[in-house]
Amino acid sequence: MQEVITPAGRLRGVLSVPGDKSISHRYAMLASVAEGVSIIQNYSSGADCHSTLACIRGLGIDVLVEGRTVTVHGRGLHGYRAPSADLDAGNSGSTIRMLSGLLAGQRFKCRLVGDESLSQRPMQRIMGPLAQMGAKLSAREGKFPPLEIEGGELVPLDYVMPVASAQVKSCVLLAGLHAAGETTVREPAATRDHTEVALREFGAEIHRGDGWAKVKGPARLRPLHLRAPGDLSSAAFFLVAGAAVPGSNLVIEGVGVNPTRAALIDFLASAGAQVRVLNSGLRSGEPSGDLEVSGSRLKGGLIDGRLAAALIDEIPVLAVLGAVSEEGLTVRDAAELRIKETDRIEAVAGNMRRMGVQIETFDDGFHIPGGQRFRSGTVLSQGDHRIAMAFAVAALMADGPVTIEGSEAASVSFPESWSTLRGIVG
Repeated sequence: MQEVITPAGRLRGVLSVPGDKSISHRYAMLASVAEGVSIIQNYSSGADCHSTLACIRGLGIDVLVEGRTVTVHGRGLHGYRAPSADLDAGNSGSTIRMLSGLLAGQRFKCRLVGDESLSQRPMQRIMGPLAQMGAKLSAREGKFPPLEIEGGELVPLDYVMPVASAQVKSCVLLAGLHAAGETTVREPAATRDHTEVALREFGAEIHRGDGWAKVKGPARLRPLHLRAPGDLSSAAFFLVAGAAVPGSNLVIEGVGVNPTRAALIDFLASAGAQVRVLNSGLRSGEPSGDLEVSGSRLKGGLIDGRLAAALIDEIPVLAVLGAVSEEGLTVRDAAELRIKETDRIEAVAGNMRRMGVQIETFDDGFHIPGGQRFRSGTVLSQGDHRIAMAFAVAALMADGPVTIEGSEAASVSFPESWSTLRGIVG
């Protein structure tokens, strides 16, 4: 499919974004092993999160979807039934990696598969610690999906992650729900803590400190009535657009502003964006608020080290900000971008060049000089939702219409993205 985006004079309006993907995944998984019926409001409309629902249905869990409200009939920690077919995670790395933690403690064998893109994403980071806990795992070429898991009785683990990853941390903590004793995960840099927050809300015994988290098993989880905040990663596209298009003013309602995700807001402010958090508060343990952004004089900046890990999902759209900023943008220590839905470093670079923007790539990032203009033309999503949406933002500032090939990729996280975008062009 194609989407044609025309340049915008300015952006104005109040909008909302789908429920947070990361939180929706976790709520659904934990609700499926809670002891009773949980209701999740504002569940993500993205395809990835519905892949999670499909997988837990395949494990014998009743799930009802009514618009953005999801009802999950949890059957307890050992309530999953052996699936009659492969569990299809679609394009969702979150689904396959985190659900593997819960499956590692089940007393049956199952197989997780995915689409062509997911089938090229490595799984060794979760296979190692789960094997240490007692699960038996095998994968194509020892690392790629399909991923076969034979679960059983698990032992607790004190695991030091070689690379910071919220998905790996979550996988090990979820497996720890089955193990008799304390399972600890130590991370080299802080990652998003949605799993720890959700575990506490569901009643697990979890403790946290600087660079570590541990959960005590075996656990019994209580059912909950929850509401997922708006997805900050989806809001990122509109925050960059609102800051980069002169004369704009946007308010994005009810967005999650968890401190482990707030690096985005802090970076935008440091780059010169006028961003404010309004009406902030806690809901289901997660902080949320309204985000207001206005057209700004953008300086650009540097993303490296721990900041690169914290902003890994937002880097494609921040590349767009870098091109129109005064000083440009340099990204280092972000080699993880090369093993996402696509090689996002090359996908960003290829589309920048198609739009007449200079960029230099490195093994672990790129440099984009500032003060550049986007040309009209055609860009490729490469089947990646974040690439599709990032270059929709670039198109708003181009010198003519831009065609986005493969625009349907946006449905992975934000099916309403194109209509939302059209609604704020003033």
